Amino acid sequence: MEITAFVREMEELAPPELAEPYDEERIGLVVEGTRPVQQVAVALDATVRVGQAAAALGADALVVHHSPLFESVHRVVGETASLLRTVLGAGMHLYVMHTNFDRADGGINDTLADLLGLTDRQPLSMGLVGRTSTDIDAIAAVVGPLRAYGPISHIERLAIVGGSGFDPTLIREAVDLGADAFLSAELRHHVARESPILCLESTHYALEAPGMRALADRRGWAYIDDPPALQLCR
Repeated sequence: MEITAFVREMEELAPPELAEPYDEERIGLVVEGTRPVQQVAVALDATVRVGQAAAALGADALVVHHSPLFESVHRVVGETASLLRTVLGAGMHLYVMHTNFDRADGGINDTLADLLGLTDRQPLSMGLVGRTSTDIDAIAAVVGPLRAYGPISHIERLAIVGGSGFDPTLIREAVDLGADAFLSAELRHHVARESPILCLESTHYALEAPGMRALADRRGWAYIDDPPALQLCR
């Protein structure tokens, strides 16, 4: 299909109006390619390795969650230059769906909730709260190693926010919906100290990559896995 039709299809999947204000002009078609869209690759981040892998697959479009052009670009050098050389050299389109896909039906948070078996779901302003019959070990089996802050007790309602979601306002909102634990990434010290409920800290990649993989699986597209190097040291 032509790129205009592809963009319309992506906007139906993750409407731009669902995005946070800071995502304005940072989502959608951020690099225009030269070809009709037949082959599509999906990844969480538009890294150089992902761009090279997508080009090797013959992808006409690369769909990612995090824009590589999030901050204003005044010089095209280093990793940005390498990525753009690859994408533009392959004539590939680069499409971004960020906080609009967090909130979309079947998006980042819905996929995470499905994997964790959450029921009786209620939306947060970013994320959701659901009933769970799992414990911390079962959650870790899905999302990988966790760091737990606060007394560990039986969890009945779990709040989840894919990505970096440990915001005091969100935590209070989750408590009002009956949450007794909060799962997200990149927890700051003072937030952990002041949280009235158990905070479970995973990694940004572990919480968001499943949603992009699920998108690729549903659409029959190629998913490119590119987790950051992580070593657990004692």
